[in-house]
Amino acid sequence: MGIRKFIGKAGLKLGGWKTVNEAPKDLGNAVCIVAPHTAIEDFLVGLAFYWYYGMKFKVMIKIEFFKYPVLGWLLKKVGGIPVNRGHQNHLVEQMVDMFGQNKDTHLIICPEGTRKAVKHWKKGFYVIAQGANVPIILGFIDYKKRYCGIERIFYPTGDYEKDLAEIWDYYKDVKAKHPEGFNLDEQYRNAPA
Repeated sequence: MGIRKFIGKAGLKLGGWKTVNEAPKDLGNAVCIVAPHTAIEDFLVGLAFYWYYGMKFKVMIKIEFFKYPVLGWLLKKVGGIPVNRGHQNHLVEQMVDMFGQNKDTHLIICPEGTRKAVKHWKKGFYVIAQGANVPIILGFIDYKKRYCGIERIFYPTGDYEKDLAEIWDYYKDVKAKHPEGFNLDEQYRNAPA
C-alpha cells in the first residue's frame, strides 16, 4: 500500500467516514463537482478519498490560498490549481487544455464557488465539461451520514437548465457540515451564473 493510500484510508477511518466509488476504472478524464461545500474540511475529506482510491486529480482553489509560500507549495504538490475568480483569465480554455495534457484525471470543482450560501452555482464546471467533451462526476460529502464519494456519472446534454435541475435533484438530500450554507432553492435554478 502506498503512503498516499495509507494516509487517505487512515484519515477516512479516523473521521468515521464511509465511502462509495462508482467511477469506472476506464472513465478517463472528467470534471468532478463536489457539493455541498461549506467547510474547509471538505477539502481534507475529498483529498483523503482520492488518495485512498488512487485516482489522479487536479483541484481548483482560489488564488488567495496560494499567497502563503508553504501553503501554496503544499497545495500545488497535491494538485491545486490557483484560480483568480475576479478576472477574465481564460480559465475554461486553460482547464480544457489541462485535460489535453493529462490522462485519467479528474478536475475537482466546487460549483458553489465559496463556502458561503449562494443563490446559484457557477456555470464553469459545465462549460469545461462540454468544452473538453468529458463527463461530470457527481461527488458528495454528507456530514450527517458521514458518507462521501462518487455514486453517479452525468453526461451533459447541452441543455444547462435541464441538466442543472437534474444535478440539483441529486444533491437535495445531501447534508452539509453547515446546512445554512447550502442552498438549492428551486427559484434560483435558472439564475444567471
